[in-house]
Amino acid sequence: MDLIILVVLIGVVVFFFKQFSSFVYFMLIVDIFLRLFHMIKDLLNIFEFTTFVNKYIPTSIPGIINAYSTGVFNTLLILGYIILVAIFEFYTIRIFFKKN
Repeated sequence: MDLIILVVLIGVVVFFFKQFSSFVYFMLIVDIFLRLFHMIKDLLNIFEFTTFVNKYIPTSIPGIINAYSTGVFNTLLILGYIILVAIFEFYTIRIFFKKN
């Protein structure tokens, strides 16, 4: 289910924003959001919240990729994710130096 939701949200972002940078920002925003939920879960250590997060929220985008693919296809998807992170870093560093 998490893969379907992610694919639909990616489709909505690509349809409405039509820029590659919007896709890159969206992917990393989602990944940071997922990782943040798991960090809060570990910090709070509330049984009900921990159970909810473990059951319904994936750990990260690589976690979703690893859950639904294997082999060479998995490696290619993870490599694509790494390239997206590198592009995100480039955009972020570019914005940082333009502001200063």
